[in-house]
Amino acid sequence: MSDNRKYYYLKLKESYFDDDAIVLLESMQDGMLYSNILLKLYLKSLKYGGTLQLDENIPYTAQMIATITRQQVGTVERALQIFMKLGLVEPLDNGALYMSNIELFIGQSSTEGERKRRARMKISEQKRLSGQVSEAKADICPPEIEIKKEIDIEIEKERELKPGRAAPAAYGRYKNVILTDTKLSELKAELPDKWEYYIDRLSGYIASTGRKYKNHAATIRRWAADDTAKAAPKKGIPDYSYKEGESL
Repeated sequence: MSDNRKYYYLKLKESYFDDDAIVLLESMQDGMLYSNILLKLYLKSLKYGGTLQLDENIPYTAQMIATITRQQVGTVERALQIFMKLGLVEPLDNGALYMSNIELFIGQSSTEGERKRRARMKISEQKRLSGQVSEAKADICPPEIEIKKEIDIEIEKERELKPGRAAPAAYGRYKNVILTDTKLSELKAELPDKWEYYIDRLSGYIASTGRKYKNHAATIRRWAADDTAKAAPKKGIPDYSYKEGESL
């Protein structure tokens, strides 16, 4: 009997622990503990595309996170504050927490799916070596084809709505952030050092969650404004940011 259950996993790069945010995190007091909590949260968020929630309607609270990570509530609360300051976690409108970089690590598979994938790859390689055109080629990468079709449809819609204007283009890591030349120029002017970061961030978020936005430029501006507001020191919340000349 085949096993069709889904399995979620992290794909960590060799340089994961060399990332500036992780180095700063682990250099703090109890930093190794926070790093362990962070990895557990990445794993717990995989099922819902990076969102920390028990099911479709119930987001994880600090108490729930403390339970599933087997840590004290106070430790989890401090860790979450630090994660948000480092841009590793961000709050969503529904009160849930989103793991900001999850699109870089997320993967999904199943035992049956892996078996079929290996079989297709073997058939493709055999036919390539024998000089034949693989009949399974259309089945090897349909997701990428479908994504390209959806992007082309969105671009065509933009062209129909605004006749005479230059057609928008697709940007970002997954080529799913649609911007006109004018919108892109405006973002470059408003966010000279971070426009690429926010485009890639939105691209990864769309790819991992499947969410759609009517105006990608407006979404980027809102995220940038929210990040600026969150970066401002808040009364009663310790400032864990690193300042030049201080020891970590």
